[in-house]
Amino acid sequence: MTDTLKLSIQFGGGAELLFDKIKKREVELPALKKYFPESLKEKWAIRELLVWIKDNLLKERPELFLQGDSVRPGILVLINDADWELFGELDYELQANDTIMFISTLHGG
Repeated sequence: MTDTLKLSIQFGGGAELLFDKIKKREVELPALKKYFPESLKEKWAIRELLVWIKDNLLKERPELFLQGDSVRPGILVLINDADWELFGELDYELQANDTIMFISTLHGG
């Protein structure tokens, strides 16, 4: 068994502007305990993924992507093309080769 977890992370609807305009990234997360030594959990969940994204991918204006320990209202999160609400939102345990998509529904006018 490998210590890393491979995922596809995608940004759309303008969210990609916060990530150097890159819409799709293939990422390899380290073992959870290596990144969060204090964690009592063994598996990555969306909650930890958001911290990792903030630390490693987010380039500007984190307040437009994150609010507290979750995404801002107006950011739609899809897990393998389905609404994250169907999977427990922040508590969803990530699986190898998952595709996590963040779509901003907020637009200026």
